Amino acid sequence: MTQFAFQTYTGNGSTTQYSISFTYIDSTHVACFLDGVSTSAFSVSGATVTFNSAPANGVVIRIERQTPLTARLVDFQDGSVLTEADLDMSANQNFFAVQEFSDDASNYMQLGTDNKYSANSKVIKSVANPVDNNDAVNKTYLENTWLSTANKTALTTLQSNITAITSVNSNSSNINSVNSNATNINLVAGSIGSVNTVATDIAKVIAVANDLAEAVSEVETVANDLNESTSEIDTVAGAITNVDLVGGSIASVNTLAGVSNLQNLANAHSQIVTVGNNIPAVQSFGNTYKISANAPSNPIEGTLWFDTTADTMKVYNGSSFANAGSSVNGTSMRAKYIATAGQTTFSGASHSDTGNNVLAYDSGYIDVFKNGVHLDPSDFTATNGTSVVLDTGASLNDEIFILAFGTFNVASISASNITTGTLATARGGTGLSSLGTAGQVLKVNAGATALEYGQASSSEVYGFENYFNPSTLVKTVTAVGGKFVIDGVSQDTLDLYEGNTYVFNYPSGHPFKFSTTSDGTHGGGSEYTTGVTHNSSTQVTIVVASGTPTLYYYCSSHSAMGGQANTPIPADNSLRIITTNQGQDDITESQYANFGDVLFSASGFVFSINTNGNLISTI
Repeated sequence: MTQFAFQTYTGNGSTTQYSISFTYIDSTHVACFLDGVSTSAFSVSGATVTFNSAPANGVVIRIERQTPLTARLVDFQDGSVLTEADLDMSANQNFFAVQEFSDDASNYMQLGTDNKYSANSKVIKSVANPVDNNDAVNKTYLENTWLSTANKTALTTLQSNITAITSVNSNSSNINSVNSNATNINLVAGSIGSVNTVATDIAKVIAVANDLAEAVSEVETVANDLNESTSEIDTVAGAITNVDLVGGSIASVNTLAGVSNLQNLANAHSQIVTVGNNIPAVQSFGNTYKISANAPSNPIEGTLWFDTTADTMKVYNGSSFANAGSSVNGTSMRAKYIATAGQTTFSGASHSDTGNNVLAYDSGYIDVFKNGVHLDPSDFTATNGTSVVLDTGASLNDEIFILAFGTFNVASISASNITTGTLATARGGTGLSSLGTAGQVLKVNAGATALEYGQASSSEVYGFENYFNPSTLVKTVTAVGGKFVIDGVSQDTLDLYEGNTYVFNYPSGHPFKFSTTSDGTHGGGSEYTTGVTHNSSTQVTIVVASGTPTLYYYCSSHSAMGGQANTPIPADNSLRIITTNQGQDDITESQYANFGDVLFSASGFVFSINTNGNLISTI
């Protein structure tokens, strides 16, 4: 069925442009619907409709022409000149309206040649409840009025059991066979307990039957042994506890049987018993003392490990293995105590000022201070590594400060031995993990916080080039006295500079268009569309391309409303600086020839234009 003035598509969630095959008088006569809902989020250009965003997947898209029927697009006046454009527009309004009526009629329910109405496979909606016997029935009436609740429950039950019903129907012959053997089935059912017992042990029953069929039957052999006066089976059964005990440890028995020096093991029985009685201590020793080339896994604090690679004894301090030696690992240990009246002994956790450190020291490597005064070693006793005893008791609130030193040796380090990590600037290094590229220099960064690589200053070429930087301008269009008024000027002669973008906001009753002919289609011309986008029925945008001819703006619905739009080449309004980027980039001969000015200087200059239009350079 031919459709003259509409087309339908199905959205896929990504496509925004759809073609239209019908013609129209004005783009504002094109309407779009998504799933039956009108939308204005689209624009029309020639034979293409572009949606602002892609319709969702599965959405029904309808694009149709809606030629105005409430008013004539052309009103002929006595004495006026009849133009082809006006006559065509008037005729097309009537022609397009007839096509749209034809489309509507072809989509109505029609009486076919068989004297029956066809809905053309479409849903008929909003059907009223039936009154007479031959009235059409809607879905709601059928489900909620004609069918009772009991009817629907019965149908639902049948539907949920349709598989079982089908299965019964397909097995009807088997069911009839069972019915004909009802006597035998009842006999088996009366002894079902015995049947179940046999079925549970059917594998054993089969095994016994197979054994009895053999030339030498194990079942018969066992039965014959049990009939003897002294049965070996009875003997084993009487000692079954010991048999189970040996069987449960059969792996150990097999291992013991393979030991060649079993007598030596027996001779050392007492020592083995001693070790067995002290097995927790043996396990503790094995967990605490390790000998290997690699660090033990999952160590506990205090684990000793002899590193066979470094031939060094090490101790685990809770986070890592350190060389065994001083209890304070070569670092200073500080402990502060506030004395009570007459207190002489100081030990254990110290004051919070020193982090509650527990006193620990190497004898002979300790300094003691009372109220800031260093005490002579003869004034105290410090030999056990955990406490300090003053010869004379302290006064109340005296501050006792103890400084302990670990014992260690500092070895000479060759720079070639430093193979990992990064040496910080505070230690004479660069703080950098790799070299820069060829020609770079080492310099302090902008924040004066670290070193970094940069380019050495070099000769530089700076080329200054003027150019036009395009912009977007918005124009407000109104209609006064049958003329377009743009930014307050009636039928203003416009200058639309090449490269600029112009946005015209106009009243919906006066479609604003461009043409290369004065008065556009009213003057025998056609619409100019290069770079033109109709954003809506009240807005159009034009991007003026290079070489655009002189244009004329006009109202596509009314003649003599527009004016002229010149398209001059704009003057340069911006400055661009091109450099050789410290020798990394090339400047072509043609680029150099187009420079308005050239500066040869050191690299690092930055140029800008101030508010007075003067060139400013900084380095």
